[in-house]
Amino acid sequence: MNEPPFLHRELLGNELLDYVWALLVLAVGAGLNRVLSRLVSSGFFRLTKRYTAGVSEKELHDLLIRPLGALLLLITVFVAFNLLRYPLPLVPKPGTEPWPKTALLDLFHLGVIGAVVWVILRLIDFALLVVQRRAALNAAAAADRLDSQFLPFAKDLLKVFVVVIGLLVVMGKVFGVDVTALIGGLGIGGLAIAFAAKESLENLLASFTIFLDQPFGVGDLVTAGAVSGTVEKIGFRSTRLRTAEKSYLTVPNKSMIDKPLDNLSLRTARRVGFTLTFDQRTTSAQLHAIIAGAVAAMQAHPLVTQDVQMKFNALTTNGREVTVQYFVETSSYDEYLDTKEALNYSIVEVVEKEGGLLANNTPAAAVASA
Repeated sequence: MNEPPFLHRELLGNELLDYVWALLVLAVGAGLNRVLSRLVSSGFFRLTKRYTAGVSEKELHDLLIRPLGALLLLITVFVAFNLLRYPLPLVPKPGTEPWPKTALLDLFHLGVIGAVVWVILRLIDFALLVVQRRAALNAAAAADRLDSQFLPFAKDLLKVFVVVIGLLVVMGKVFGVDVTALIGGLGIGGLAIAFAAKESLENLLASFTIFLDQPFGVGDLVTAGAVSGTVEKIGFRSTRLRTAEKSYLTVPNKSMIDKPLDNLSLRTARRVGFTLTFDQRTTSAQLHAIIAGAVAAMQAHPLVTQDVQMKFNALTTNGREVTVQYFVETSSYDEYLDTKEALNYSIVEVVEKEGGLLANNTPAAAVASA
């Protein structure tokens, strides 16, 4: 088949037919881009299906479709532009590529490296999703606090490593930097950077200490110095806490381990302690009956430990002081408050039943531990 003569006219060193072929390759590549991306994603899912229990093919497609599409589009553009010839410089040098071709090739390398890094980052997300789903299917693994806090940290660390490797490849391939010499020259420079980033390095090392020693985990209620809250995330540099006021507090990891840390979630019980001051007219018989009845009511509660103490502690000018102490076996603050309220009502009922009188000038005061 003979092409029309006008297609053989030259423009910028190429025939119009060459431009037509290049545009045709671009059009076909763009049209098939999404289909090819889905085929590659489906093939990868089939290869890894036996190891990806709990993760659907759609979830993998959602992660990979865009970065794979970008990578395949770059390959299409490379093939299309490779069909064209590029104008030589006015004074050509032997072995030297035309500058437009060199510039486009550098842009292509930059785009491909970026797309490959993007794909690898999405594969890391997919791997973490697989591990989390497998843990959810395994009750013993799901209960492991180390998995819940270490896996996101490991994912972020791995992503940083991949991005750094990608930057080094870009510097060497696109900008012609001698990466080996650059890394070797980081001896003195690295020392200066280490001093400049002293705080960041301390927090990074503190994060490893947290994961290895495990003084707390995600979901724990902790107090470190003047800071208190529920741990929501442990990162490279900092730990995120949700305070009682529902604010989102970011604390450097170093501050979480260089101060005495109280993990309130690991307490076996919560303490309740207060003093009741009875009027001088309350008789000893009434006090005996009140103490016996109140102790029986507290010991009968299913969440109260058996080491209940209620003692006639002191005689003062204000009245007769009785101290109360018991422990509530719960890690839930709401359940702790409900138990304390119920027992306060029980104690009041016993006092009313036995005819006891609280001192008017010193009402019963409950001073419970936090």
